[in-house]
Amino acid sequence: MTAPTVLLVDDHATMRAGFRMILEASGIEIAGEAATGVEAVDRAAHLAPDVVFMDVQMPDMDGIEATRRIVASGSAASIVIVTTFDRDDYLFAALDAGASGFLLKNAGPEELVHAARVAASGDALLAPEVTRRVIQRHGGSAGPVEPEANGIPVDLTEREADVLRLLASAMSNAEIAKELFIGEATVKTHVSNVLQKTGTRDRVAAVVWAYRHGVA
Repeated sequence: MTAPTVLLVDDHATMRAGFRMILEASGIEIAGEAATGVEAVDRAAHLAPDVVFMDVQMPDMDGIEATRRIVASGSAASIVIVTTFDRDDYLFAALDAGASGFLLKNAGPEELVHAARVAASGDALLAPEVTRRVIQRHGGSAGPVEPEANGIPVDLTEREADVLRLLASAMSNAEIAKELFIGEATVKTHVSNVLQKTGTRDRVAAVVWAYRHGVA
């Protein structure tokens, strides 16, 4: 399997250097670095990384707007916001902009490497802390919806419901495949079906849906 490439975006050189050292030590290639949102948009276009580790507060253009522009450009890069979770408005604005995941700036080496690999595989990085905040914001106020008699809302199959429950527990496709003893390609098919049947646009929205409908 080819190692993922990562673009590091942060206005602090020491932070970028630390991330670079950790990721390269695990065989992950650093495609480049950027210190501002403007540089991030430009380098994402020219370097075509698999993953962008994106800071939020930066000169010229913040990470949320940079994320929005990179996603709007049609880039295939998965964007992981690097945040301290102390600003919920950043979190939800980044979700709306198309971010695929979130990291604490003090994340340990294993978490950083895991985040890069998960994001590169096309999975959303839904840490439990993020899931709780998303549920509270988008699902909690309306209260849960009662599940159907068989415990599975809409027309999800039992296997699709199993996949959705595991998505809600922050598992990646690879982890779901291992848990259910099926192939990753099969998991991807189930995830696609879940999104279509629940009318959700991405894995984050699907997790919210799962909590609100009593599946998770």
